[in-house]
Amino acid sequence: MINAIDLPEIDTGVVGLGLMGSSIAVALCIAGHPVKAVAPIKDELEGAKRTTFHLLKHAEESGLLNTPVSEYYRHIHFSEDYSILENCQLVQECVVENQTIKAKIYRNIIEHTGENTVISSNTSAIPVSLLQELVPNPGRFLGIHWAEPAYLTRFMEITKGAKTDDSLANWVYELAHLWGKEPTFLQKDIRGFVTNRLMYAVYREIFHLLSSGEASIEDADKAFRYDAGSWMTFMGIFERMEQLGLADYRETFKRIFPQLGNSPEVPERMQEMVSIQARGVHNGKGLYPYKQGEGKAWEKSFAAFNREIFRMAAACQKQKES
Repeated sequence: MINAIDLPEIDTGVVGLGLMGSSIAVALCIAGHPVKAVAPIKDELEGAKRTTFHLLKHAEESGLLNTPVSEYYRHIHFSEDYSILENCQLVQECVVENQTIKAKIYRNIIEHTGENTVISSNTSAIPVSLLQELVPNPGRFLGIHWAEPAYLTRFMEITKGAKTDDSLANWVYELAHLWGKEPTFLQKDIRGFVTNRLMYAVYREIFHLLSSGEASIEDADKAFRYDAGSWMTFMGIFERMEQLGLADYRETFKRIFPQLGNSPEVPERMQEMVSIQARGVHNGKGLYPYKQGEGKAWEKSFAAFNREIFRMAAACQKQKES
């Protein structure tokens, strides 16, 4: 049994300090772990330091910190040198979804950590069973899939590969609760895990409706936001069916399922977006038109929304359990 008081004795490492990696470093730090943050990409380090400090400030504004930002920040040790991972009991990899690059990262992690160090990946696309074959003692490897912002969401998927040791997976699952998560625990490594399989089914259908002319981008978004978006924080899909009553679902499934899109191809509209290097709010080019500065306003608004939804999710869960 792990207690919160034990977390300062468990050194953690994060390799890959883009937005997601920096966010994970903040989450682990806020939970109470010492964090060793490694920037594997040249010139990434200074930007990662600034990003991490900014995220800690956001965590403070969200009411997550008990002491000043500077007190948390000093518990994150930044470096380009993998040797700082020497005493880490858990190392989280969060670099690009490229198996060759990940293999190189794992070699560097292994060279500078003990043989019992748990190595995890934030992958959402590459099977954990495949990645764990890239490390000696693959039983210590598993998937820990976070959502952004890592310190302000209750989501987490812990995924065992074919060779993951049960005791180590259970140890991480127990830790996750001390990180403020309500983790799902996948005993079998399936492509896309749970959350991506659910969401990509939605993505395929929404592009099907768009390409068939049955809905506009704006209307599809409004339908999803104001229906599913009105209850998803409070309950999951099966809980929703229980709440509405199950009697009618069989007949509805029989009528609707044959009408859904099932194309295995990347939607043409998405191909167009890639060809023009559209990155949505990040460069003001995408499925929607953007005015100057609108992308930044979206990011600021989303940060405020995450603060509220985090508190709401915690309160709803507590109410349901009482």
